[in-house]
Amino acid sequence: MPVGWLVTRPAGDRTNALVLTGAGWAVGAACTAVILGTPYLRFGYHNPDLHLVLDSVDACIAMLLAYLLLGRLRRTCHLQDLLLVISLVLLGLVGLGLSLSADHLPDAIRQTLGVWLPAALRTGAALLIAWAALVPTTALRQRLVALGVTAPLVSTIAAVGLLWVVRDSLPIAVTASAPATPDHPVIEGHPLLVAAQALSAGCFLYASVQFARQAHARVDEVLRWLGPACALLGFARINYLLFPSQYSGWLYTGDLLRTAGYACLLVGATREIGRYWATQADVAVVEDRRRLARELHDGVVQELSWIKSEASVLLRTLEGPSDAVPEGGSSVQSILDASDRALDEARAAVDALGRDTAEPLGHAVHRSARDVAERYGGCVAVELDDSVRADQRQRHALVRITREAVGNALRHGDAECVRITLEATPTGGHLIVHDDGRGFDLERASEASGYGLTSMRARASGLPGTFALRSAAGDGTTVDVTW
Repeated sequence: MPVGWLVTRPAGDRTNALVLTGAGWAVGAACTAVILGTPYLRFGYHNPDLHLVLDSVDACIAMLLAYLLLGRLRRTCHLQDLLLVISLVLLGLVGLGLSLSADHLPDAIRQTLGVWLPAALRTGAALLIAWAALVPTTALRQRLVALGVTAPLVSTIAAVGLLWVVRDSLPIAVTASAPATPDHPVIEGHPLLVAAQALSAGCFLYASVQFARQAHARVDEVLRWLGPACALLGFARINYLLFPSQYSGWLYTGDLLRTAGYACLLVGATREIGRYWATQADVAVVEDRRRLARELHDGVVQELSWIKSEASVLLRTLEGPSDAVPEGGSSVQSILDASDRALDEARAAVDALGRDTAEPLGHAVHRSARDVAERYGGCVAVELDDSVRADQRQRHALVRITREAVGNALRHGDAECVRITLEATPTGGHLIVHDDGRGFDLERASEASGYGLTSMRARASGLPGTFALRSAAGDGTTVDVTW
């Protein structure tokens, strides 16, 4: 039967992305509601030094995340990563360059160019973030990526130059020292400045919802924390509408919400770094496993194949034209049987080391059984349940049990076909391997206690699980494992 595979992230991770973004919305909305509902409380404090420190810290976080996303952009060439890199660089430049130089500007320029330039760059960054939320999987060519990185920087320099040329004709956006008191929120400033803040708030809040939806569907630590970060940054812009403290030495709730948003970005950056190093460790392990697989294949497997071929020649020489079993023929046959088992074990080890550790259980069981069946000229029929789950250790044990059961059925039971059933149970899973061979006497098999049966019992017990063996002369054999 055809089997389809779907790789999804755990439900708990999906829930976390939505919960985090919901928490960001709740915090931002609560702060804004308190401000609007209690107009006579003091929400702002005049502290230019701390204001500058927060601006610098926020800008450094933006630059750090932009650097990490630039490394990912080189691998993915996704438009979303490109837009996020550009927007974060713009926010970082505003926080580091313009905030540090604002105090050195004359008052007249500080109230015009010193406000319009950062407002324009912040609004542009917000628009780019909203655009990034719209294009989660759009890929670009390498040349377009390089052009996309340089073009916005050139455009930014051109915009700065243009604003500098027309600085004397720019209207006063907001008084650099205003407002004089933070006792109650007031909406003040040039209408274009107010519109820019409102547009930025809308872009951030829209992006927050979109990033949360994307993080709900795929594994991405940056997206997971971009959701709450954009929510907090959006409500920070709303607070700046009420109290434009970012253009003065005052600290207001907008500044705290903005810093909280950048703190979320910092968490996303640290988790992205952790995920990167974990991926590097996994790659190193996979490469080492593949190296061991090549060594086994080129060394042990080749030597065992030679032993088997020489033993086959020796057995044919001893047999001669007579049908009688020659002296020493049984020993040579034992060598052949041992060589078959050793080859099967070595090939299973090569296969286990060389395969992807994230391969689904049903796929691994089917592939291993098919390989054994092709080697001995039999066939397998599978009925697999996609919902059965097992960790790496359990998957390895179940694959080895399947290989041993299929190999025994085709080598010793003269089976033509082996049916494998894998189904889910309330506590775990159920594996059944049934063949149409000649069967055998269970009592004699128990007395002989062959290594293959002992190995299967031990592996089933270590799952932990139960092992059952049913067989009768002429009625085939059934291996039953439950865990």
